[in-house]
Amino acid sequence: MLSYPDIDPIAIALGPFKVHWYGLMYVIGFVGAWWLGRKRAARIGLKPDDIGDLLFYGALGVVLGGRVGYAIFYGFERLMADPLWIFQVWDGGMSFHGGLVGVLIAAGLFARKHRLAFFQLTDFVAPMVPIGLGAGRIGNFINHELPGRVTDVPWALVYPGLGPEGRHPSPLYEFALEGVVMFVVLWWVSSRPRRRGMISGLFLLLYAVFRFSVEFVRQPDPQLGFIAFGWLTMGQLLTVPMALAGIALMSWSRRQPVDDAREAPPTA
Repeated sequence: MLSYPDIDPIAIALGPFKVHWYGLMYVIGFVGAWWLGRKRAARIGLKPDDIGDLLFYGALGVVLGGRVGYAIFYGFERLMADPLWIFQVWDGGMSFHGGLVGVLIAAGLFARKHRLAFFQLTDFVAPMVPIGLGAGRIGNFINHELPGRVTDVPWALVYPGLGPEGRHPSPLYEFALEGVVMFVVLWWVSSRPRRRGMISGLFLLLYAVFRFSVEFVRQPDPQLGFIAFGWLTMGQLLTVPMALAGIALMSWSRRQPVDDAREAPPTA
């Protein structure tokens, strides 16, 4: 077993002003997506400056959707007992699935404003999302969040405050799969013109498969535990409709036009 790295969750402290690594991970995710988005902006008829606007819409969707999703999926009883708790963001709690819904709503608004087809925009955005996902998992790891289940694998880590047993470093598994692998696959697939909706469907399917798999070695949320069959977690349950939607979208895309983004006309 290995000792958990002793990393201070606070990256920068200047008097009362403190910057946490978790917050910096959000910054890294958005800056990385902004930089890559500017490089490909012309491919869907956007100007490089439009990417900042797109990221603003996306940030609102992530934060608002992520918090609301967490409150509904993982803290519903607490929300009913204290509705104002949803605004206590310092108390922690963000849901990827809620954030995804928020981003899709934001994408719809942005696409309408810039006269883009919805899936044309989501196909453009999907390859950039794993940067934020991977950075967020590193933030979880630094904060000792999302611990894995007890194991005796050689790379097991002893999580602070969870006893002497070694555990799977599940956030690092998710960083590797949801961050690195998914980015490489989506970036490579999107490097050539594809039928509209195919990249978006592939993103949904890949995330669902990776998240469902890692949940088998990740400690279930303590307030929920296993919700069915003695092994099914809320994270796994929420990925099932994602996988089905991804498969359906990829099937639907076969009847759609190829988005040759390299020939997209510039916006006025």
